[in-house]
Amino acid sequence: MKTLLRHLLPYKKEAILAPSFKLLEACFDLLVPLVVAWMIDCGLAQGDASIIWRALAILVGLSVAGLAMAGAAQYFAAKAATRFAAAIRRALFAKIGRLSFAQLDRYGADSLATRMTSDAAQTQTAVNLLLRLFLRSPIIVLGATIMALVVSPRGAFIFIVALPALATAVFSILFLSLPLYTRQREALDDVSLSTTENLVGARVLRAFNMEPRETRRFNALASRLLAIQERAGLVAGLMNPITYLMANLAIVALLASGAAQVNIGTSTQGETIALLNYMSQILVELVKLANLLFQVNKGAACAKRVAEILNLPDGMTEGDAELCATREAGAVAVEFEGASASYGASAGLALESVSFRARIGETIGVIGGTGSGKTTLVNLIARFYDASCGVVRVFGRDVREYRLASLRAGVGVVPQKAELFSGTIESNLRWGDPQASESELYAALETAQARDFVDAKPEKLSTVLEQGGRNLSGGQRQRLTIARALVKDAPILILDDSCSALDYATDARLREALAKTKSRRATFIVAQRAASVLDADQILVLDEGRLVGKGRHEELLRDCPTYREIYESQFSEDATSKVEEARR
Repeated sequence: MKTLLRHLLPYKKEAILAPSFKLLEACFDLLVPLVVAWMIDCGLAQGDASIIWRALAILVGLSVAGLAMAGAAQYFAAKAATRFAAAIRRALFAKIGRLSFAQLDRYGADSLATRMTSDAAQTQTAVNLLLRLFLRSPIIVLGATIMALVVSPRGAFIFIVALPALATAVFSILFLSLPLYTRQREALDDVSLSTTENLVGARVLRAFNMEPRETRRFNALASRLLAIQERAGLVAGLMNPITYLMANLAIVALLASGAAQVNIGTSTQGETIALLNYMSQILVELVKLANLLFQVNKGAACAKRVAEILNLPDGMTEGDAELCATREAGAVAVEFEGASASYGASAGLALESVSFRARIGETIGVIGGTGSGKTTLVNLIARFYDASCGVVRVFGRDVREYRLASLRAGVGVVPQKAELFSGTIESNLRWGDPQASESELYAALETAQARDFVDAKPEKLSTVLEQGGRNLSGGQRQRLTIARALVKDAPILILDDSCSALDYATDARLREALAKTKSRRATFIVAQRAASVLDADQILVLDEGRLVGKGRHEELLRDCPTYREIYESQFSEDATSKVEEARR
């Protein structure tokens, strides 16, 4: 909680004023039974109308003052709580942006989104209630007990007996409910994940007729969440009946005791009414306190989940070196020396002892079967993941020595999944270089084979894209992501299976256009198609994380069985001869 409370410090003035005004309101409330007792004993009993009117005026004054104090407390509590929640959301968003990909894989997007939205909102509610009621309720309970002792020491004995019993009941129920609310948030994460998967994969579900299976899976998760919520609700539902039962038993005892004392003349009717009012105040405040503690209980569970992310250590330790890239042809841009990588201690090695060099002006093809480690290899270059052993060097230095921003400024990446953001085509392209001129944007579109469909749109670069580029085809999205990386004009360009949605002719034209500018960069082409890497200066063949072949197409076709198998599986004998003839 200390992690979160420091975000409340800038609003400590509001955090102090809110409970202060609530304390003043509580003091006014504690005076009301005394005024009522005075009105009954001195006004009604003696038939003095002036006392009755004065008492009514005082009651109205206390009510107005209490209302003003409550309004001020509400204002300052809401102000502090909402700004506190905004601060932790900003901190959480910034922290998520700094998490390593391994940490993002561990927690998942759905859990992180729930923590930033629902959990932050519950924490805000808890802080608001704490500022308004956490001091008021105990002060009312304690003050009412003290005032009861002042009014009637004999009658106050019932208060002294009832309060510990009520407190024991409240805190016992809270102790039982806390683990249930923690489990409830975890179950909600699972339901959110299932919902997101079904929404994102709706087409696949329908194509394979898997709706019944996913419906059963979702129902199972929802039923588990419902069972936990029902159990938590059952425990929480015991609070009001138990507290009301105990408080009303105390009121019955007060009435019996007060009636007897009035009859024998040791107490007045006003004093008895005052004791009943104080007991009613205690009852109301205990119910409020119980509900407050339940909300705080929920908020504490949510705050713990938020703090868990904020307290995560940095997944990667940055160096302080700046990337000194060169465009000189033949300079070593990337070097792997016995590099291995794993996605977890129990996951095994996704890449094992890989060594090679890539120079400026070279095109490096990376090919292999599904799960062979192609994407893992290129992810190590921009340091999205760290090598578990061995060394990855970029322009002669270990990538761990660079500042991450400096390193990644020198690497242009086109990921497997084409990711576009809501905005215009131009705003997406300028992610590569905010200062790029319009002619540079069009040059990148030309190279990426995207200019034709951009020019065909009425608004051209100003065409608005929906979230994820939903209003474009898969091939159009891929070509725009390639153009975005080209606008960056980094000395290292990585195309991670980014042409899978392109037809062979467009793919060929793209590779031909890239070849014209390859002297300025080291280009990595990760591909499933052998045709995409035939003309690469160096082809890396991966199989189950191991580098089983390295060289040009002709060498690998002759010496690498894995490459030959991939090539021959994609080309018939006639097609192979035609491809070879065309290349010659």
